[in-house]
Amino acid sequence: MRFRLKQSLLTKYLIIIFCAMLLLPLMFPLVSIVLFYPLQLGAEDGDELYRDGKQLESMWHLEAQQLDGAEDAAIDKRLSELKAVYSKASMFWVDKDGVTRTQLPVNPQLPAKWTAAYTLQFMKERIGGDPFTVVAFIESDKQGRFMVFELPRSYMVAQGVKVREYYGTIFSAGAIIILGLFLFVSFMFFYRIRKRLVRLRWAMTSPAAGGIPTAVEVQNKDEIGELESAFNDMIRKLEAGRLREAEEEALRRELIAKLSHDLRTPLTAIRSHAFGLRKERLTEQGTESVALIERKIDYLGQLIENLFSYSLLSAGRYPYRPKQVDIVRMTRTMLASWYPLFEQEGFDIQLSLPDEAVNWEIDPAWLERVLDNYFQNVLRHAREGRYISVSVVPEGGGAITIGDRGPGMGAASLEKGTGLGLSIIRLMVKEMSLDNEVKTGPNGTQITISPRVVLYPSEVNKNLPK
Repeated sequence: MRFRLKQSLLTKYLIIIFCAMLLLPLMFPLVSIVLFYPLQLGAEDGDELYRDGKQLESMWHLEAQQLDGAEDAAIDKRLSELKAVYSKASMFWVDKDGVTRTQLPVNPQLPAKWTAAYTLQFMKERIGGDPFTVVAFIESDKQGRFMVFELPRSYMVAQGVKVREYYGTIFSAGAIIILGLFLFVSFMFFYRIRKRLVRLRWAMTSPAAGGIPTAVEVQNKDEIGELESAFNDMIRKLEAGRLREAEEEALRRELIAKLSHDLRTPLTAIRSHAFGLRKERLTEQGTESVALIERKIDYLGQLIENLFSYSLLSAGRYPYRPKQVDIVRMTRTMLASWYPLFEQEGFDIQLSLPDEAVNWEIDPAWLERVLDNYFQNVLRHAREGRYISVSVVPEGGGAITIGDRGPGMGAASLEKGTGLGLSIIRLMVKEMSLDNEVKTGPNGTQITISPRVVLYPSEVNKNLPK
């Protein structure tokens, strides 16, 4: 039981869920390290210069005061020195004529010449905006020279604050990673199950040449593996049963063939002695007894012949020589040979044949055997109806119909045999690619023999249920 529990698909899936729940609390610190370690590693000690906006503003105004009355070259030099210290900031200054001077770095969006209106608009837009901007006038007499310090506000946020701001991102990223990993593992788990079930279904619905499905490989010892093992056991039993059935069928055919051959010799001797007794002087009762013996000998001979024919047909060894046969002409000839017997028994005979020929590709000897058996059955089992109808229609490839007014095939009869003759008829009709439709009841029997209808793929698809 423990082994089965260990190999169970349910146990495996519960392990997947347990691992996902176990990784959930560990994923958040791991994601935090992965996301923010490079950020912490890239942080420099000089970044502390940018944390305090008031300090930056005081520094810039102090620098402007110290440059009061300085030459343009001195201002350019000092801005270059400040740029070396505050490398992440942008700096430029404007002279008294409103011309933009030294830009560190160069900003193509700045105008080459500043007007009073543009200067006022620039200062209004920079108040409380991003980037952080400090404008300081260089001269105390306010002749128009000023210098500008700009810094993106992202550099003014402490690293710990950034981590807190992105905590929601860390949480979401960790949850997405765990969920994605869980869904991927679950998908692969169920995909493998589906693949194995599809393989098993294909093996069930794609039998080999003998009609028995092919065995499948047992990959795992789980529930599906047990199903695969049971499927393989079923196949082995079917193969053993098929082999045993084939051996029994071969033995039965061999026995029937031997019995049919061995019974002919004593039957011939009995028939010759019965023929000899008929020539002797017998009483009326003796004559009737000899006639009864001869009828039973004929019946037994016919039964033996049927057994032998059935054995050959079942084994596929009965000679079949198909050719073009006019069934109208054959039906007329066969009924003519039986006509005296039907007339002697007082049958009302109805014959309906078309004027044109109707040709079938069949063995004429086989069709004669089929019609002989049917006519004999009517004469023997439907004698009380005293009626037989035989007709041939040319439509639909042609059809032969034989009808009587007897008690039906299911009725009890003293003359009723084993039904071997009807079995021979069914086998012959099937081998000749014909259909044999039988409608029987207490008011009579109607048998129709016609060519088998072959449905092509387009017709089969059309007849399938929607």
